[in-house]
Amino acid sequence: MIGYVIRRVLYVMPIAVGVTVMIFALVHLAPGDPLSAVVAADAPAEVVQQLKEAYGFDRPLPIQYGRWLWRAVQGDFGTSIATGRPVAQALVKAVPNTLILAVFAALLGFTLGCVLGAFAGYWQGRALDKLATGVAVAGVSVPHYWLGLVLVIVFAVELNALPAMGMGPGGSGAWAWDAEHLRHLVLPVVTLSVIPMGIVTRTLRAAVAEILQQEFVQALHAKGLWSHQVLVHVVKNAAPTVLAVLGLQFGYLLGGSILVETVFSWPGTGFLLNDAIFRRDIPLLQGTILVLALFFVFLNLLVDILQTAIDPRMRRT
Repeated sequence: MIGYVIRRVLYVMPIAVGVTVMIFALVHLAPGDPLSAVVAADAPAEVVQQLKEAYGFDRPLPIQYGRWLWRAVQGDFGTSIATGRPVAQALVKAVPNTLILAVFAALLGFTLGCVLGAFAGYWQGRALDKLATGVAVAGVSVPHYWLGLVLVIVFAVELNALPAMGMGPGGSGAWAWDAEHLRHLVLPVVTLSVIPMGIVTRTLRAAVAEILQQEFVQALHAKGLWSHQVLVHVVKNAAPTVLAVLGLQFGYLLGGSILVETVFSWPGTGFLLNDAIFRRDIPLLQGTILVLALFFVFLNLLVDILQTAIDPRMRRT
């Protein structure tokens, strides 16, 4: 097992390097001047040149990439063009906020998805199966931003029951474990959890339905086990497949929350990324995307290792 883990870690290294190349190339291929956020259109050429030298934009792209990668390895993602503050400082504040949102959304979405998927797969064709399938299809079909706006209109505007923006009272950007901050968490968590819930439900339903056709399930029934006992064994056998989907969906929650955080003004990485895109803030854009992408890469590594620990048959030799 240790040798397998070491091999998987070594495989991740070139993937991580490839991710940095893609991020750097795609950001710089985008049209527009990165200094337009801080330089007026009629600014003297000397001022523009000085700023390019200060941010390193006067160097060839390969040199810019090498310098950026070397600094990123040391934890230095550069300085934001729009604010003049270190990118790492902004990420330190934003990443925990996104993690809070993603963890709560994962707990809600994955729990509902696993429960609905397990029962729908075990009792195929019945009313519960049809209900769970309908909920799952609706969940994966509804756009995040639309659902978020609808929830804001209903629960914040019409009913005045839940806050619509920010993390806490008065637009607070700092998290605290109290009732008021948890109330601000409700609407974005529900919005963000809907799609993962639908995907997990459909995946687990299909896995359970497939496993029910195997001979060992018939043997369990022949031994006289109750239905809920058989279901437990079936879910255990479906765990490796579902675990892979859970890992991918949690990575999606971390990186795909840009619209949700924008709708609810949640000060996380998605909100930061949206601001960087509109301001053409290349250092902030590169740093945010890199952190989210590496989260996703190493999350897949963790899921791969956990899958092998649960089911040794999946271990590659």
